[in-house]
Amino acid sequence: MQESRLFALLPEEYVCTPDGMEIDRDGNLIVSCPNYADDNMSGCVIRIDKEKNISKWFDVPVHPETGIARNMGIAFDSQWNMFICDNQPWSGKEELAWKGRMLKVIFDEEGKVKDWYTVADGMEHPNGVRIYKNYMYVTQSYLTKVKDESGNLVSCVYRFPLDARDIAITNTLEDEYIFTTFVTNNPRCQYGADGIEIDSKGNMYVGNFGDGEVWKIRLDENGDMIDKEVYARNPDELVSTDGMIMDEATGNLYIADFNNNAIVMVDKDRNVRRIAQSPDCDGFHGELDQPGEPIIWQGKIVASCFDLVTDETKVNTQHEMPATMAELDLEP
Repeated sequence: MQESRLFALLPEEYVCTPDGMEIDRDGNLIVSCPNYADDNMSGCVIRIDKEKNISKWFDVPVHPETGIARNMGIAFDSQWNMFICDNQPWSGKEELAWKGRMLKVIFDEEGKVKDWYTVADGMEHPNGVRIYKNYMYVTQSYLTKVKDESGNLVSCVYRFPLDARDIAITNTLEDEYIFTTFVTNNPRCQYGADGIEIDSKGNMYVGNFGDGEVWKIRLDENGDMIDKEVYARNPDELVSTDGMIMDEATGNLYIADFNNNAIVMVDKDRNVRRIAQSPDCDGFHGELDQPGEPIIWQGKIVASCFDLVTDETKVNTQHEMPATMAELDLEP
């Protein structure tokens, strides 16, 4: 296995929890920081240029009722508008329940925030987002109002038109925007749809986090589902499926194994292999400190380290500052 290296120590004055990532039109690495580790620090988006200079790009527009933003997954459309999963309820605080949002942020020619609006609100747990054709596909890790006959957790993927706004989500199967649902069967980790990726051929990959599974959904030209199947599962190598990224050159899918402090690769033949793993750590020397999402940037795998959740299913045992990011080499 590889040994991960330190990519960056993040500025403590505005980052305590990094998460989702994208690459902008200028090739900069963009990191969404929900900052769950500090109740007094709202969410922001940072920019890392090709020389690895780090700066705050913008503060995410706060929820009018809560006064904070808790931005996780992000994605750009073809016009370089940004769509943001504002996962207000992630902390489990009662006053934040059902206040998750999908936001659209519009930039001017200089890249400054020009306008923004709410695509959807009232969401229970919006997590990851990818764009294909004229839709955004959003994972929602909990759908607790929906009861499966097994008693296990139900989660889903929503599909919203890119021009949608002010959709009121009920978090029930009556929501017309639900694209597909999942059931998480692992009793020790009831956490559902999380990581999402869509490749250039229109194949969607969704991680069912608690079951450590990757599902593959083939999309047609209209973004509708052709079929759905379990694409990869190997509990000896892959425990949990957080953020993921496809290397189009090789067909390798890289997955953040959040629970196991690891990065796992699924090759084009569906072989599942852990390529790097760290013990409980602070990440200051480049260890994987609860990786939340990988991305491919400048020929390397870069992973954001969430470093916050601690329970019996996690290698991580405590949060440390500063927040960190790690890097790895691409596998052939």
